[in-house]
Amino acid sequence: MNPTLRGFLIIAVIAGLIVILRLQTTLGALYVLARIGFLLAMTFFVYLLWRERRQEISVWPSRAQWVFYGAALLIVDETGPDSVAFVAVLAFCGFAMWRTWREQHTYS
Repeated sequence: MNPTLRGFLIIAVIAGLIVILRLQTTLGALYVLARIGFLLAMTFFVYLLWRERRQEISVWPSRAQWVFYGAALLIVDETGPDSVAFVAVLAFCGFAMWRTWREQHTYS
């Protein structure tokens, strides 16, 4: 059996069980728990990044610090329900943090 077809059949069986057993409320609760877990994981990652580099960040110019901390705050602040926009903001913030970090490590 094709692995893709097998995967779709497994998804269809799980979706059918959820509908038959009326587990939509449970699925909604699990979704909320997964969002909270993801938010906590992102917060922990940003905290570890900050804790490891806080002395180095403190000697950066204030503009670089504002960009870096602002991007970190936007990563942690998940307010919008639109996940596509959240992923785009996450990518842009990660890029801003990486570019600021690289700019501060360019010795020219």
